[in-house]
Amino acid sequence: MIDPAKHDKPLIRVIDDDDAMRHSWAFLIEGEGWDVMTYPDAVTYLSSNDFIRPGCLLLDVRMPHMSGLELQLKLREVGCDLPIIFISGHGDIDMAVNTLKAGAVDFLQKPVDDQRLLQAIENAVSNNLAQRRNNAEVADFRTRLEQLTQREREVIRMVAQGYSNKEVAREFGISEKTVQVHRGSAYRKLDLHNAAEIARLLLRSGDPL
Repeated sequence: MIDPAKHDKPLIRVIDDDDAMRHSWAFLIEGEGWDVMTYPDAVTYLSSNDFIRPGCLLLDVRMPHMSGLELQLKLREVGCDLPIIFISGHGDIDMAVNTLKAGAVDFLQKPVDDQRLLQAIENAVSNNLAQRRNNAEVADFRTRLEQLTQREREVIRMVAQGYSNKEVAREFGISEKTVQVHRGSAYRKLDLHNAAEIARLLLRSGDPL
């Protein structure tokens, strides 16, 4: 059985064809309390489907079979949200700019200072965890939004825009008491407590007010 706590614990993936470098980084990162998996090349990592646990990738640029840049594109194609820290002994400015434009969170030159590497990992993992929490909150809100009746949706959208119960009642030709009933029902179904929260989540979910 999968341990949910283990499933959600961040994992650092180290992908480099240099055995010594791979093991050295794994030793350093594990020493800071992180879980680590290592892969000798991009193809091996890609075939592992190791995308579920949060964390990040520590990725070499130049490797046989598939470069780190090619892996970056493949991961984007499959919708993998894991942040990538590129590390290269052959990198130049153009390469660094291209990887960052394609979504990498950092580009470090070998030899990498240990503290700089650990800080880059900390930043990448923190961002990934925050992004996943945000995505989960928005997904939960969308699910709850589907439970609202059409009238409740109409009322709650006006409420989120700052309209009073009286103004909502006038708009739909119903009583203020009925507006209060719809509003209260929507709050309960959404598990939210004020219009500001609803407005924030509507905007974050891409659902226009």
